[in-house]
Amino acid sequence: MKLLRFELDGQVRLGVLRGDAVFSLDAIAAEYPTMLSIIAGGDAALTAVQQASAEASGTISLAAVRLQAPLERPGKYLAIGMNYQKHLEEADRLGVARAKHQTWFNKQTSCITGPYDDIDPGVTEQLDYEVELAAVIGRPAKRVSETDAASHVFGYLVANDVSARDWQFHTPTFTMGKSFDTHGPIGPWIVTADEIADPHNLRVRTWVNGELRQDNTTANMIHNLWEQIAYLSTAFTLDSGDLLATGTPEGVGVAMDPPVFLKPGDIVRCEVEGIGAIENGVVASAP
Repeated sequence: MKLLRFELDGQVRLGVLRGDAVFSLDAIAAEYPTMLSIIAGGDAALTAVQQASAEASGTISLAAVRLQAPLERPGKYLAIGMNYQKHLEEADRLGVARAKHQTWFNKQTSCITGPYDDIDPGVTEQLDYEVELAAVIGRPAKRVSETDAASHVFGYLVANDVSARDWQFHTPTFTMGKSFDTHGPIGPWIVTADEIADPHNLRVRTWVNGELRQDNTTANMIHNLWEQIAYLSTAFTLDSGDLLATGTPEGVGVAMDPPVFLKPGDIVRCEVEGIGAIENGVVASAP
């Protein structure tokens, strides 16, 4: 299923997408008022979603709604750095020290915005893009094995790990440069895990103003998603609704020669095969 949050007539609602038709989940809103509540509800919630969408009276055209971030503010938004070999080599050229272990940082969840919302650079003068496959945790995960990790994934979405490169290294954790307001567009919907046969065989691409900048496949991750979940859950619990961005391939603006950063008026499109695409315009920062 494709699960989404949408705005219509000033009201944000939950729905299921089939083709270009949205089926509202109003019938179960009392029991499952948020996407996070559906995720935490597990199989029972998904059964209720299937039934409600099947019995929905009438459909809504996708073109008639404004899509919101499909996930309300999660407890954690974690992202792994330098997880594709050629991107790691880009980081080498930029003088970023290699780590001995998986390199994780958090994006403050206040950065999350919708799949077509604008990106405000804020104070950065080095705005950059990073397309990523993101996984949404379903069942809480604590000290899970790589073999069992897949059973803890609820679904997948597209993420653009928008980055303020001149702020990224203010701290060793990258958090300052990764968490500006509006620098976390996600969407366009959550595709449930049963529809993605292999998350490690998906093409990921970015276009800026129609120019292809990033083009790779999740098969080339250094640490695959199951390894990521096992590693993180060794230290702390991954809760229902937590969001994991699995890394970006080569082709980011900071690694171009000379570097090419995003500017107001640019349009960034990030796509993950089997899931969909998000597209965000860069606007001039408010004074």
